[in-house]
Amino acid sequence: MPSRKIIGHGTWLDKVAAELIEREKRLGRSLEMIWTESGLGASGIPHVGSMADAVRAYGVTLALRELGYRSESIAFTDDMDGLRKVPAGMPRELEEYLLMPVSSIPDPYGCHESYASHMSGMLREALERAGIECKYMSGRQAYASGILSDNIHEILLNARRIGEKIEELTGQAKFKQILPYFAICKECGRIYTTQAYEYDPKRRVVRYRCVGVEVGGRYFQGCGYEGEADIRRDDGKLAWKTEFAARWKALDIRFEAYGKDIADSVKVNDWISREILRFEPPMHVRYEMFLDASGRKISKSLGNVFTPQLWYRYGSPQSLLLLLFKRATGTRILTLQTIPRLMDELDFLEDVYFDKVRVEDELERAKLKGLYLYSYLLKPPEKPSVHIPYSLIVELAVAAPEDKRLEFVMSRLRKYGYEIDERAEEKIRLAVSYAADLGVVERKPVKLSEQERKAILELIRKIEAAENAEEVQSAIFQAARNNGLSPRSFFKTLYQIFLGRDRGPRLGPYIWDLGKSRAVEILRSNVG
Repeated sequence: MPSRKIIGHGTWLDKVAAELIEREKRLGRSLEMIWTESGLGASGIPHVGSMADAVRAYGVTLALRELGYRSESIAFTDDMDGLRKVPAGMPRELEEYLLMPVSSIPDPYGCHESYASHMSGMLREALERAGIECKYMSGRQAYASGILSDNIHEILLNARRIGEKIEELTGQAKFKQILPYFAICKECGRIYTTQAYEYDPKRRVVRYRCVGVEVGGRYFQGCGYEGEADIRRDDGKLAWKTEFAARWKALDIRFEAYGKDIADSVKVNDWISREILRFEPPMHVRYEMFLDASGRKISKSLGNVFTPQLWYRYGSPQSLLLLLFKRATGTRILTLQTIPRLMDELDFLEDVYFDKVRVEDELERAKLKGLYLYSYLLKPPEKPSVHIPYSLIVELAVAAPEDKRLEFVMSRLRKYGYEIDERAEEKIRLAVSYAADLGVVERKPVKLSEQERKAILELIRKIEAAENAEEVQSAIFQAARNNGLSPRSFFKTLYQIFLGRDRGPRLGPYIWDLGKSRAVEILRSNVG
């Protein structure tokens, strides 16, 4: 049986980094600096999925550094993109700017120089709060600087061949009739209403007409203007099905992940990069989308946006990084109920990392420790924190007086014997916010034996009759013994019901602090 080798820290990031190095060696390319890239959208409120691209690219950069190579990550903002529709919840006044580049649209909130800088600024703030270090690059500035112009030139010289390939690979025929370049109309300021019909390679200008276009089932009338766009300036941009390739070569990109929604564009760009620009395209990882509770793709335009800022209200940056680093593939449902699970999972990984929990399988142990390391961007705490179940904090906060939630929770946790350090205190503040805004944490029902069911029904009666916490504690022992259960196993079952784990604080005082009615409600939800 072949031996199982642990690569780096045992995660998919380490595996990708190792495969990337082997690929680059086969290609004979320089390993002096390895650039990873992600694209940042600027057309609407950024969501967790928008942040995932940059986080994962930076994770690969970290893994490359762990292998001994210099690596940096570029976050490229697509601020030349045209605004196709007013995102849900945004001011309707934006209607007059539809199909204009988002970097040309005023910030509706008045705090940034443009709509694009407002949206990308929110994403940048979220990334920086998580500790992600990127070289941020504006698409508009890249076009204006001319760094893409030589590649645009090659693409336009080969436009006919590219148009035929696009049709072959995707079935889209329009680029057989028009050039894969969208000029910004100098008259009306829109970008997708123009059609580029001729390229002058000597002057490096594209000739275009503003004729109109249908976007999302809605027709936008062109203004009729005819003009020229200089490809060495920000007069326009390449179509998505060609722009990635131009970027990759200009910036020497070696890794870029992508979502399945742009798989066709990546397929075309890989071909253009290889066959037209003579640059081997970067290594890719294809990942799935995040879905909301109803199974819909999380989208800026739909308005079902789950922002990083919302996550940070209830969860730590490390828990969000854990979500994004756990795996790259597989569609995942993302709701606010995800946060408590990830906060507790981070505690578990910390126990594994500090060898407080033993994982026998060597590869699995390495992977779990690696996940913890990457969640802290390879700068883990020197010692473990106090681990207080998130749901325990939330339940106490729900039971607390509204004006004294934090003080109540802190005092009860200290009474249970928890020594609260700085990280535990931050978790408490986050969970108290969760309780104040959202109430209790969803629980999965615990499967019970008939003996356990009878014991819980007896315990419910005893709790309802109890007059203090000690009577509740005694009632647990009595209910276990009266129904042929070992108290130890019964306590474990109750901890699973109340906290979703095998242990916790002394149950009698905790149940008493929850309040008899709430405790009984939780127990009844498991016995039916």
